Amino acid sequence: MADFITQKIRKAGTWTGAFSLCVLTYDERFLRRKVIKTAHGETLLVDLAHTTSMDHGDAFELVDGRLIEVIAAEEPLLEITGDLVQLAWHIGNRHTPCQIDATRLLIQDDPVIGHMLEHLGATVRKVHQPFTPEGGAYGHGRTHSHEHVATAHDHEH
Repeated sequence: MADFITQKIRKAGTWTGAFSLCVLTYDERFLRRKVIKTAHGETLLVDLAHTTSMDHGDAFELVDGRLIEVIAAEEPLLEITGDLVQLAWHIGNRHTPCQIDATRLLIQDDPVIGHMLEHLGATVRKVHQPFTPEGGAYGHGRTHSHEHVATAHDHEH
């Protein structure tokens, strides 16, 4: 039995005052029904209506109204520098989640993609830090989802 249960989330910037937190990797932040551990070792049963991509700073709202903050965990990544426009195109063409910063790109540590990017002239370096990639063309978190709500395609004639 879990210490806490949640069926609601609160997006970053819409809440304050969490009583606990959980540190989750990018993959762990994609969930619907799952038991996770808080930073203090308690268990939290997440039971959401739909699969959801949680972002750093979001919170789980417990049935009693208390909040548990979501923190993006440090994880092994590849830092890519070089011609960022060209490199971002190749990364996106492979549907690889990518965090875009002003001077670099970050992707999950994938030796095959890292090798390909080096052949395209990129400098690839292993780093260990939180991963918060772009949300995709429709702004709904994970780019591999094909459930689009009110897209531009819906308005074409």
